[in-house]
Amino acid sequence: MINVRIHSTVLALFTSVGLFAQSSTRGGLTAGDPVVERLDELLESVFVRHDPFTIDTAVLNIHGFEPLDTPTYTPAEYQARLTELDQNSPFALTYNTVVRSYIDLYARRKREQTSRMLGLSQLYFPVFEDALDRHGLPTELKYLAIVESALNPAARSRAGAVGLWQFISSTGKLYGLTVSSYVDERSDLYKSTDAACRYLKDLYGVFGDWELALAAYNCGPGNVNKAIRRSGGRKDYWEAYNFLPRETRGYVPAFIAVNYIMEHAAAHNIYPVAPRFCHYELDTVQVCYAVDLNDLARLTGTTTEVLQELNPTYRRGLVPDPDEPVTLYIPHDIIGPFLAREDSLRYAYLERQHRQLAEGEQRTETRESIHIVRRGESLGLIAARNGVTVGQLKSWNGLRGDRINPGQQLRLEKTETNEGPKAQVERTEPTNVPATEGSEEAPRIEYHVVQPGDTLWDIANMYPGVTVEDLRRLNSGLNSKRLRPGDRIKLRTTG
Repeated sequence: MINVRIHSTVLALFTSVGLFAQSSTRGGLTAGDPVVERLDELLESVFVRHDPFTIDTAVLNIHGFEPLDTPTYTPAEYQARLTELDQNSPFALTYNTVVRSYIDLYARRKREQTSRMLGLSQLYFPVFEDALDRHGLPTELKYLAIVESALNPAARSRAGAVGLWQFISSTGKLYGLTVSSYVDERSDLYKSTDAACRYLKDLYGVFGDWELALAAYNCGPGNVNKAIRRSGGRKDYWEAYNFLPRETRGYVPAFIAVNYIMEHAAAHNIYPVAPRFCHYELDTVQVCYAVDLNDLARLTGTTTEVLQELNPTYRRGLVPDPDEPVTLYIPHDIIGPFLAREDSLRYAYLERQHRQLAEGEQRTETRESIHIVRRGESLGLIAARNGVTVGQLKSWNGLRGDRINPGQQLRLEKTETNEGPKAQVERTEPTNVPATEGSEEAPRIEYHVVQPGDTLWDIANMYPGVTVEDLRRLNSGLNSKRLRPGDRIKLRTTG
């Protein structure tokens, strides 16, 4: 068995030399390589920025210098090390010129970022390993998050993929991740990791090959099936390599290189650099009420920037009123102030909202919705029907031209004030409920017609004096996650 593995590895090496020798640039990394981009973004992460250990290794390479004590090895040595790893892995850890280019990326050009990822792995890998074990998946898949995001939970690609596991919105929603104007669970460590495990398990079930499953994770199973057909129907990653999208071709080679560098970092004089926040410097708290991170920072003595970057799940620095407790990540040293001032935090947001409404301040809110293109529709027609411009439609959806296809999903944004949604209300006559002492108007029963994207928190804040608790009291079994457009929700107002 070992001889067969070595033979196949050597054969793959010589095959790859012929495959990539056609162009002198094939073995190198092209400009705009997504793996390189994620590594560069890592240095802007809250876990790295402003700490005293940061050095600019890119400048050293630009000026033709190498960092001190950077060992070099022969192709035979790289191949021998990968062969040893390959014998204990369900993945085909092949060595070739493309893999070598990514090993050089991690071991030489971006060695500081590699040190950072070694440090961050102590924060994230225990969570990854538990989830992979729970789903019966190979442990090596924990390295996929390094290729995807360089272990930066706030990473965002040009294609709109987000988080440690780089889910696009549609795939994230397919695997149960909430993506809304306020909450993006693609950035949630535990929920996104579980979703990634389920997605990878499904892809392996489709292709029966881990390298093809990894490629499909990056570019979608449709593109991989197309590459397989164009390669003559062979279900082999390297046979399909030239037919895959350009940005996907380096995906599996980078994964192989990460397996190598994470196991042999010390051989390249690369050692972990502790992140700005280690796991023992962070703590979690559970909240079951709306929280503005500005209030949390003010009441606990930390900064809003730190809280937002530790909690990228909450896109606007706001935790909407949840149906069940949600987790916030905070520095360990503010646990005491949090516990001491939790009652003040609980009511700070509601008090400010009520004060703003009393002062007549208009509250603007951006709602997102999805329009599915119908046959015969154009960008101009869709824009006119929704009160937006063609330019806005293109910007929101990353469109370069005017061509759209039936069935295509287009993202729409609409900005409303606190006066706008009142048009969605069905009013009834005042009830016989008597006015309270000192009030000017008797309470009245109204019905709010649920619109796409509405939450209980949104609805309560449209009406003076209405809280989420009031809505639940008047409407038994009410749950934000089961609201359907067109449903009528009873509420009592004094307006």
